[in-house]
Amino acid sequence: MGLDHLTLSPLVLEELYWNSLVDLTGKPVPETGREKSGITSLGNNQKKVLVLVNEPDAIYLADGNLNFLLGILTACQLGMDDIALVNQFHHPNLTHVQINQAFSPQKLLFFGVEPGSIELPLQFPQYQVQQYNNQVYLSAPDLNRLAGDKAEKMKLWTCLKKIFLNG
Repeated sequence: MGLDHLTLSPLVLEELYWNSLVDLTGKPVPETGREKSGITSLGNNQKKVLVLVNEPDAIYLADGNLNFLLGILTACQLGMDDIALVNQFHHPNLTHVQINQAFSPQKLLFFGVEPGSIELPLQFPQYQVQQYNNQVYLSAPDLNRLAGDKAEKMKLWTCLKKIFLNG
């Protein structure tokens, strides 16, 4: 296999070309939110949705999990521009106060992350849509577990409809 047939994943391409090389529109290029207050993130956070994961083997998410997350986002009528994806593994001392200061999220989705791990002053079970501090929280199993379990996906979808699709 030579370099002529090299295939790069969407995540690698995003990392390599996070800033446009040539601006043909003449408009200012918006900040991508790649690092805010020392917290690295993926996405532009336009709709103030924070997705918090804990994946030791990836900068943000492994390719399979990223593709699965993109499918979830698409079903919720969202894209990477709408969210900020943070991998808690690379920020082990991250708190909800730091998250609020850096991203001002309105909705927070935890995949494989316990609410108490970011010093959130409340506990709630997985798949319970939780309101706190004018924000909406949802905790779910990690994306690997969700991808392989139809019953878990259905529970997640029921909650996501309440949050994003008013249903």
